[in-house]
Amino acid sequence: MSEVAAASPQDLIAVRVLLEGSGLPTSDLESARPDFAIIRESGQVIAAGALQRFGSCALLRSVAVAPHRRGAGLGRQVVHELERMARAAGISRLVLLTETAAAFFAREGYRVVERSSAPGQMQASEEFRSLCPSSATCMEKRDL
Repeated sequence: MSEVAAASPQDLIAVRVLLEGSGLPTSDLESARPDFAIIRESGQVIAAGALQRFGSCALLRSVAVAPHRRGAGLGRQVVHELERMARAAGISRLVLLTETAAAFFAREGYRVVERSSAPGQMQASEEFRSLCPSSATCMEKRDL
């Protein structure tokens, strides 16, 4: 089993490459400053995910696994670490937008909700306003 760790500033370039290779948005990473959890293998970042905090809620975003390592449970490990980080920070609700992974997140206990049910501050984020299309599925998990 691979070890999940907090990303260091030096990891962020590799994280950006992984996200872009997975078709996920990166244009707001500097302004949003999400907290990343990563998995390294042989010194390379092979999986990542992040939390962008909005008060007692957080946007779970940017979960990606390198193509050659998909299907090995690494995405699940990253999500579980992000949930642990959220609980430790007193976050009680995670919200996410996905175009391709609704079934994966449903298996992890997330449920589909109306996009308009997300906190207003979160809806004002670049992720909600412009980076994720309105066709993206909005999901949440409460009482972490």
